[in-house]
Amino acid sequence: MITKTWVKFCCMPALLGLLVAGCGNKEPAAEQPTAPSAVAPSTATPIDPATAATVIGVVKLAGEAPKAAKIDMSQDPACKGMNMAENVVATGGDLSNVFVYVKEGLGTRTFDVPKEIVTLDQSGCKYHPHVIGVMAGQTIKIVNSDPTTHNIHPTPKDNREWNESQPPQSAPLEKTFAREEIMLPVKCNQHPWMRMFVNVVKSPFYAVTGPDGRFEIKGLPPGDYTIAFIQEKLGEQDVKVTLAAKDTKTVDATFKP
Repeated sequence: MITKTWVKFCCMPALLGLLVAGCGNKEPAAEQPTAPSAVAPSTATPIDPATAATVIGVVKLAGEAPKAAKIDMSQDPACKGMNMAENVVATGGDLSNVFVYVKEGLGTRTFDVPKEIVTLDQSGCKYHPHVIGVMAGQTIKIVNSDPTTHNIHPTPKDNREWNESQPPQSAPLEKTFAREEIMLPVKCNQHPWMRMFVNVVKSPFYAVTGPDGRFEIKGLPPGDYTIAFIQEKLGEQDVKVTLAAKDTKTVDATFKP
């Protein structure tokens, strides 16, 4: 004799099958648009070379330059004894190692990261150059030309800190910095007098003054800009300038010791 309970149990799969089949005949729900996973970065408006402007100038030191401090390198025989500090270097009033860049005026423009590699050498137990500029994400190749081990140690505020040894004749190190940061100090833990500065910026519009104090920033679109001059010991000066199409404007700066 078949019980009612057994009939209910056996009929359940059939009922479920009918329900599934019935649902399958319905129109499919409209597909919802997928939200973008990230906002696409803004693309810079191309700069017309026919209208590009240039800023040139000379950075001076008013008065007599402070006497450079002597550096005793005798703790490491490979470093050849004595040398001079590079805190303020001026020849005939022309100031070297001043970082000059467009601080304001570019708005939301973005720029491609240069493929060119910037080289930082260690020779005579000093960094060469003493001041460099790079764009965020641009490669810096660090070379050890000395017969002794160096220890490269950037100490940034806004970028990742790292500390890496480099023996003599070892392969170059290749490093990048992801965020804008001005006058980012780099030192050597093996030789405490070794010090230099990396300037990480968002645009290609920057320069470092040479021994003649001169600089040039070219390729700028017409507009109103703030040009910043920064020296490691003497501080910062900002100068505003308006550039018309194909302009070449002279913007000088003078620091006091």
